[in-house]
Amino acid sequence: MQKQYFLTNRLAIVISIALFLLCIVLLYLYYSHSRPSIKIGILHSLSGTMAVSESPLVDALQLAIEEANATDGINGQLIEALVVDCRSDAGYCAEQAERLITEEKVSVLFGCWTSSCRKAVKPVVEKHQHLLFYPVQYEGMEQSANIIYTGAAPNQQIIPGARWALEKLGKRVYLAGSDYVFPRMANIIIKDVLKAGGGVLAGERYLPLGADSMDALVADIGRQRPDVILNTLNGDSNVAFFNALEKAGSGAAEIPVLSFSMAEVELAGMGKPVAAGHYAVWNYFQSIVSPQNQVFVGNFRKRYGMHRVLDDPMEASYTGMKLWLQAAREAGSAAPVDVQRTILRQTLNAPVGMVAIDADSRHLWKTPRIGKIGQDGQFDIVWDAGSAMEPAPFPGYRFRDEWLRLLAQAERSLP
Repeated sequence: MQKQYFLTNRLAIVISIALFLLCIVLLYLYYSHSRPSIKIGILHSLSGTMAVSESPLVDALQLAIEEANATDGINGQLIEALVVDCRSDAGYCAEQAERLITEEKVSVLFGCWTSSCRKAVKPVVEKHQHLLFYPVQYEGMEQSANIIYTGAAPNQQIIPGARWALEKLGKRVYLAGSDYVFPRMANIIIKDVLKAGGGVLAGERYLPLGADSMDALVADIGRQRPDVILNTLNGDSNVAFFNALEKAGSGAAEIPVLSFSMAEVELAGMGKPVAAGHYAVWNYFQSIVSPQNQVFVGNFRKRYGMHRVLDDPMEASYTGMKLWLQAAREAGSAAPVDVQRTILRQTLNAPVGMVAIDADSRHLWKTPRIGKIGQDGQFDIVWDAGSAMEPAPFPGYRFRDEWLRLLAQAERSLP
C-alpha cells in the first residue's frame, strides 16, 4: 500500500513537472510568434549569371540580421527578412520590389548588383517614398533621396584604380567589359584618366552579360599586346575570361589584369589559382588587418563555414544593414519616413574601416585599396589611399549636365 502510494505520488510529480515545462514551451512559442516583427526585403539574384556574385550578399545580410535579433532587434521588434531571387533579370527585380513594398509592407529594401537592376528599382522606391540600400561599386552619375549607396563612387574605385595601373603596370591599356551601363560608363572615365596621364588605348571590347566564350576577346588582346588589361567583366564571365587567358599563355607575368568587378567570391568559384598575380581595386579585402574585420570574418565563418570567403559587396551589404539598424533604433521606428530623418547622420567603425554617410550625395566616405591576388585566392594589399575619401558620384572635372549627356550616350549604345 505504501509502495503504491509512493509510486502514485512520484507519477503525480513527474506529470506536474511535464505540465510545467509544457506551459513554458507554449508561452515561449506564443511570445515568439506574437512578438511584433519588422519585415525587410532582400533583392538579389540566386540564379542566373549574377548568382555567383550576388548570392553571398544574402548571407552577409542575414548575419547582420541575426546579430541584431540577438540584441533585441529594433527596440524590441525582431527583424524578418523576405528574400527574393531576382533571377539576374532587372525587370523582374523591379516587379518584386513593387510587390515587397505594396503587398508585404517591408520597411526597407537591400539589393541589386548591376546598374541595370538598380536603375529598374530606383523609380519604384522613389514612387513609394521608400528606401533602398545598394551595395556595389558603380559608375556614378546618379543620386536619389531614396537610395543609400554603400559601394564605391567612381572617385573611390575607377579613377584611383586606373591611375595606379598607368603608373605601375604600363601605358598601353586594353579595356574588356560586360555590355551594360557600368562597364561602358566606367571606360569613359578610364579613357579620361588615360588622356590625362599619357596612356594609350590599345583596344576596347564588350561581351554580353553571362558570356563564356572568350576566344575572340583573348585573340584580340594577343594581337594588341597591351601593357595591362582593365577588366569590367561581371559575374561568372570572369571565370571564363581568366581561364582563357591562362590557356592562351597570357598570365599575370605577360599581361597583368586589374579588375573592377572581380573579388574573393569569384576567385573561389574558379577552383584553381588561374588569376594569381593579377590585381583588383576595391575598398574592402578580406585580408584587411583590424579588430573589426577579424570579428566580422570570424563571425561569418562560424555561421557559414571556414571554407567561405568575404568580399567588398558582402561587406558593403553588412555595413549597410548596420547603418540602417542604427538609424532605425535612433528614430525609434523602422518606417522609411522615420529612418530618413536619422540615416544621414550615421557613422560606423566597419570592417572596411570608418565609414560615414555623406549627407549631400547619400554615398559613403570610403578608402580605395588595390590588392594583388595570391595563390590562396586572397589579396595582398599593395596600395591604400590612406584615408576615407569623400564620394563624388559626378566627378568634378566635368559639369553634371555633361556627365548626364555622356551617360545617355552610353545607354543608347547598349544592345
